[in-house]
Amino acid sequence: MVVRNELSDEQIDRVFQALAASTRRDILRRTIAQEQSVSELAREYDMSFAAVQKHVAVLEAAELIIKRAEGRERLVRANPEMIARARALLSRYEDLWRSRISRLDDLLAEDAPDSGSAPRGSSTP
Repeated sequence: MVVRNELSDEQIDRVFQALAASTRRDILRRTIAQEQSVSELAREYDMSFAAVQKHVAVLEAAELIIKRAEGRERLVRANPEMIARARALLSRYEDLWRSRISRLDDLLAEDAPDSGSAPRGSSTP
């Protein structure tokens, strides 16, 4: 699978806003496991069908799920391409974070007193 390296700021905002709600994360998890109708999804939540439809719409706008019509039903499945693109973005953030921590470790090691010398502020006889 080819993963584009860049998401627009708008796409990033939509993805993170979509994942900010636990119900939407659960819907995404369930549709990764298997395609489900919106009705099947709605049965699992203590909210109206319309509320579940709104959650599905937010996930669809973020391109995290794909919805298709089959007769009168609307079937929902996770979009592995967008999930991979979001994961790649998070991986780049992690790489940036790790490199900064590594540089900080290096700077702290440079400033550390030699193991054989007396600690700063102490006098030696």
